[in-house]
Amino acid sequence: MEAEILDIQKKYGRKEVLRGTSFRIAPGSCLGILGANGSGKSTLLKILAGVLRPNAGRFLWQGEDLLRHPRLRASQVAYVPQGTPLIEELSARDNLRLWYEPEALARSLDGGVLRQLGLDEFLRTPANQLSGGMRKRLSIGCALANDPVILLLDEPTAALDLVAKERILRCFENFRQSGGLLIMASHDPWELELCDEWRLLRGGVLEPYAYTGERSRLIRDLEQP
Repeated sequence: MEAEILDIQKKYGRKEVLRGTSFRIAPGSCLGILGANGSGKSTLLKILAGVLRPNAGRFLWQGEDLLRHPRLRASQVAYVPQGTPLIEELSARDNLRLWYEPEALARSLDGGVLRQLGLDEFLRTPANQLSGGMRKRLSIGCALANDPVILLLDEPTAALDLVAKERILRCFENFRQSGGLLIMASHDPWELELCDEWRLLRGGVLEPYAYTGERSRLIRDLEQP
């Protein structure tokens, strides 16, 4: 069953950031959302995650509007923002304990998604001593605690080294192959190669986009008003 995003609208005063954004995405798919800085990519993801309230629109999954059912949304949707919302003083393991039941945590570290992300390698390290790549992997691990079906990603590997990128993108590919849905705001060629289709957000409107991997063309398209 597809997820349907229907007519999402968002205004800040007189400024229309999102002017009726709609699209569908099927299980096992990854949708890449491109757009210049300030185009509304993060706003769209925050609305779908329940962080922001839209002026209008629906987010349908299995016949239910996830924007109006926060408990259902929390069980089905995970959101990874650009930042890393961790408790800095706690170790990586203790941050994970805030999200996982003990048995689930042990299973995931033994052979699940947390093992895929390599979190077993730095469990005792305080979050404030982790590298950027480690922090991002830990944030993703926390987000996946409830075994979500839909994963919202806001530039998940931006400014990370190649080893961290590879590990994270492999995790996302496994998530997709297991039937998960990924919606990802990105400009990164590595991330965009994971996607099955792309949309360009410009002037508050989300349009189909044919991404070819040609960076100069992408830059020109992003610069157009």
